[in-house]
Amino acid sequence: MKVGLYFGSFNPVHTGHLIIASHIANNTLLDQVWFVISPQNPLKKSNSLLNEHHRKHLIDLCIEGEKKLKTSNVEFKLPRPSYTIDTLTYLAEQHPAHEFAVIMGSDSFSNIHKWKNYAILLQNYSLFIYERPGFSVPGHDGANITILKAPLLEISSTHIRELVRLRKSIRYLVPDIVKEEIEVHRYYS
Repeated sequence: MKVGLYFGSFNPVHTGHLIIASHIANNTLLDQVWFVISPQNPLKKSNSLLNEHHRKHLIDLCIEGEKKLKTSNVEFKLPRPSYTIDTLTYLAEQHPAHEFAVIMGSDSFSNIHKWKNYAILLQNYSLFIYERPGFSVPGHDGANITILKAPLLEISSTHIRELVRLRKSIRYLVPDIVKEEIEVHRYYS
């Protein structure tokens, strides 16, 4: 099975994340797209992160019934902070019949040189890169890169968290089920 790994904090998951995952799942040769929830991104501050189990639950609610979308808690079990190459190595050992690829925005790809063992990642894994305005994808010798034009919404989890703190509406930015869970459990308040 060909699996695209969509890494992120998803703090919280929003409509933009879901559109990208769905677009890639339905417009590439990938059999599934897995949301890999990062408990701690080494390039981001972790003090505003909702518990990873709650973040996974929010995604699970959104994608229930979707055959090509799945969540993965693999990084919950690995040392922190999470490094993509370590997760890929672990998944390859656990699922030798699967072929894994990495899904990322061109903004993230512009920082790939800061990633742990990025040269090994570029050499051994396919990358599906969705273009973001202002971030081109320069050529990388030998890297297996597919550039996609996915529908993009200018929504950020940071903005959503700020709206929640200010007690303003997040309707339409997140699926209704996520909005309800955030309100009921007072996440980000």
